[in-house]
Amino acid sequence: MIKHAAFALAAALCLQWGISVAQSPPKSDCPCAQLAKARIPQATITVAECVPAGTFSPPGNAQPLTDLPAFCRVAAVLKPSPDSHIRIELWLPEAGWNERFLGTGTGGGAGYINYGSLAMGLRKGFATANTDMGTSPGANEHTGHPEKWIDFGHRATHEMTVAGKAITAAYYHKPARMAYFSGCSTGGQQALMESQRYPDDYDGILAGAPANNRTHLHTGFVWILRATNDAPGSTLSKQKLDLVTRAVLRACAGKDGGAPGDNFLTNPAACLFDPETLPICPDGTDDSTCLTKSQLAALKKIRQGPVNPTTGERIYTPIPVGSENVAAGIDMQQNPALAPNALFYQYKWAFGKDFDYKTFDFDRDQDRLDALLGPVLNANSTDLSAFKSKGSKLLMYTGTADPLVPYQDALSYYERVIGIQGGIPQTQDFFRFYLIPGMGHCSGGPGLNDGGDMLGALMEWKEKGVTPQQLIGTAYEGGDSKKSIRFQRPVYPYPLLPAYKAGNETLPESYEGRAQPIPEVTAPAARYLK
Repeated sequence: MIKHAAFALAAALCLQWGISVAQSPPKSDCPCAQLAKARIPQATITVAECVPAGTFSPPGNAQPLTDLPAFCRVAAVLKPSPDSHIRIELWLPEAGWNERFLGTGTGGGAGYINYGSLAMGLRKGFATANTDMGTSPGANEHTGHPEKWIDFGHRATHEMTVAGKAITAAYYHKPARMAYFSGCSTGGQQALMESQRYPDDYDGILAGAPANNRTHLHTGFVWILRATNDAPGSTLSKQKLDLVTRAVLRACAGKDGGAPGDNFLTNPAACLFDPETLPICPDGTDDSTCLTKSQLAALKKIRQGPVNPTTGERIYTPIPVGSENVAAGIDMQQNPALAPNALFYQYKWAFGKDFDYKTFDFDRDQDRLDALLGPVLNANSTDLSAFKSKGSKLLMYTGTADPLVPYQDALSYYERVIGIQGGIPQTQDFFRFYLIPGMGHCSGGPGLNDGGDMLGALMEWKEKGVTPQQLIGTAYEGGDSKKSIRFQRPVYPYPLLPAYKAGNETLPESYEGRAQPIPEVTAPAARYLK
């Protein structure tokens, strides 16, 4: 129904300009200005401009984007409710369009256009769209605005998709043959929301490190902040976090299916590291070679993860062992000058602008948070029947060293879908999940920095029936894909992980896919999975 509505809107726009959907585009260097005349329900087009090939400097302080083909840039504001103000941008290749639409995701509390994702899609030939999810100028500013919470939760992405498809069809005088979505973190939440709530929007979805269990994920952030700040002297310095991770790797690296020389874990669940084995500072001392008793207590609490103090029920998973010193992890999450502003917007929505993490009750306040925002923000539904029956495909991936959105939560979601589908084969018919050894949050990390060309694999799967199996992930110097390659390794659909056979540890042929013994995920209690 939604796809038909988008096509009808596109046809109406074309007729408005006196052209038919089947006509060839008019001869023009960049027939972009005509889009400024478009009338889209509940939307206002604010920019429709030709951008020449080369470098584009986005509005604001974003870094200039280089090596871009010429394109038509369209910006619009969508207002599905009187209080909505959803900004979108659509970049349309002037030449070489691959006849596909690509919706892209953003991160954190959004409130900005992800120009890097627009550039990525444009370079690949997609008509590419992105949205600020309706939270500009920042998510912390929207206490008392429930319509904006709905926009952020799911509506903005859907509205971007409908409007973006219509504008694409109007510009090229024909609709896109296929529609894909790609996003990581909050973008992964957007991806799963689309598959669950709006299954007609996309033919293929790529969901990375999905922040889909949103109201419980953020309680994990509060838990870490409290664990390291409630008692004096509990904060863990970078040197202390390095100490912990080095000890974990000495105990487990290369013994979990990975290579002997690995400085990361392939299968953290197989690492039964005991923090009691860490060196303890003598009373009255504190240096980088040991943990104080207060710091050890904080580390144990972090490894426990958030639980309801009244019932003992698990609220959310802890961060993965071996990720203690990885970027966006404990060092950032324990910082009271940084974490509340970056991570606590939903608490301000639920409890007011003056929310104080020190007073958060993990029992009663969690229930209040879930009741108010869970139905809007959480993408935990395992009913993907409409998405599957349409023939659409879903790839999900996450890194085993991600300390911001722990891989265990994505694995827990996938296992619940397997239970609904009746087994792994039935699930893998349309939904496959890749664990990327040693990758941090969406990229980076001490191990692999990506899982290979996953968007390309998704397209091959949907359009040619080539089922994705082994992909080749890459680790770069400094985690920067523009620099030289450190090593490569195959990655496989769950439940397979790369296992070292023999030979050069840096080469993918030295590994094979093997079902590693992954202990059952310690999932949150059922009421924290809604």
